[in-house]
Amino acid sequence: MLASIFALLVYVSGAGLTSIAQLGIARMVGATSYGIYSYALAWSMVLATLSTLGFNLSLLRFVPEYRAAGRSDLARGVIIVALWWSLTAAVLAGLTGAGLVVFSRRLHGELQTAMLLAMAAVPLMTAYALGATLVRAFGGVVSALLPERVARDGLLLALLAGAAFSGWVTLDARLAMTAVVTSSAVTVLLVLVTAIKMRPADLLTAQASFTWRRWRSAIPPTMLITGLDAFVSRTGVMLLGWTGRVHDAGIFALALNVALLVGLSSVAVSTMFSPTAADLHARKDHQSLQRLFSRAAVLSFSGALALAVPLFVVIEPLLGWFGEDFAAGAPIARILIMGYLCSAFCGPQLNLLTMTGHEWAAAATMVSGAVANVAACAVGIALDGSIGAAVGFTLALVVWNLGMAIYIRKRLNIVPGLIFATSALRVGQFRARWG
Repeated sequence: MLASIFALLVYVSGAGLTSIAQLGIARMVGATSYGIYSYALAWSMVLATLSTLGFNLSLLRFVPEYRAAGRSDLARGVIIVALWWSLTAAVLAGLTGAGLVVFSRRLHGELQTAMLLAMAAVPLMTAYALGATLVRAFGGVVSALLPERVARDGLLLALLAGAAFSGWVTLDARLAMTAVVTSSAVTVLLVLVTAIKMRPADLLTAQASFTWRRWRSAIPPTMLITGLDAFVSRTGVMLLGWTGRVHDAGIFALALNVALLVGLSSVAVSTMFSPTAADLHARKDHQSLQRLFSRAAVLSFSGALALAVPLFVVIEPLLGWFGEDFAAGAPIARILIMGYLCSAFCGPQLNLLTMTGHEWAAAATMVSGAVANVAACAVGIALDGSIGAAVGFTLALVVWNLGMAIYIRKRLNIVPGLIFATSALRVGQFRARWG
């Protein structure tokens, strides 16, 4: 529990830097250029996540599982396969995307340059995502967060602040994406050094072994899970940008970045939860897994609520400080905050499914959620623009989490949700005390 709280503090600190950087970009470049930047960044993040081929989840499951079983040779093998396949996919994705951007007739100067820089960032984002996953799998939860969240976003903020004060460059989406590429490259080096330092001794001496069939079977569902997870949260921005509403996309993106603060507790708890859940599942310790999930749900919602309440109060003056255009994002942010509160209420359900061998079930719920999200956002945009997109996203998020909760209760016999998880924890304590 203390480790999860410390991880939450580190993650929140990093998210604070991210939020400051995003707010700074919005303040410097205005709603239209910020919409272009957000649209380009969304594409690079979705492609980078897909390029991991799901190994940013699978490594958290396989490495602890193999090491717990004394199979360091398989742990070394899956690491080699993950790095080789994923980085190759990332390079190909970046090159393909860049080719499409160059030959597209729909993109003007600023948007085209921003998209090309976004494609250059794809392999870098994939590399540091896998590196941070390895550090987490080696037991370094906080060590994985520091380079990816604090160092990366801190450098991004420093680069943007320096450019703003120098007055030598044009403050637009191209500058922001250049800073993203630079900070991502530095983060890759930091994560690589950290992973090498934390690599367990048994992996150094083990001869790599490979179970190709099992790893190949894990790629499609986990790739769907991670890719769709990245896509779902950015559906509104991508649909607004795709339809040419880059101004509205900028407003929506800023509101989303503020609302994402509420989801930080869930992500931080999941960071600690995933490798531990994989280890408990491998040991077939169902009771401990239930207690772990119960505590994770309580901590996830508590942190989300603690952040949501003050944000509800200050959101309008906060966004209004950036100009009249961004002030229109206050109701959007409030709607999105409610969606992330509902998600935190249920606990790290997606991580529970992937860490217990139910990747296809998790993928199926993700596909359903993504389809519902696209449909709801598209209808919402047609009816009420960016506010409609926020309503559609929130409704789809609630339906998706409800579907996962039902499956987890029926198939894993683990009680989901905050109220049910708390009840299960109390029952467990009663039984432990009175036998």
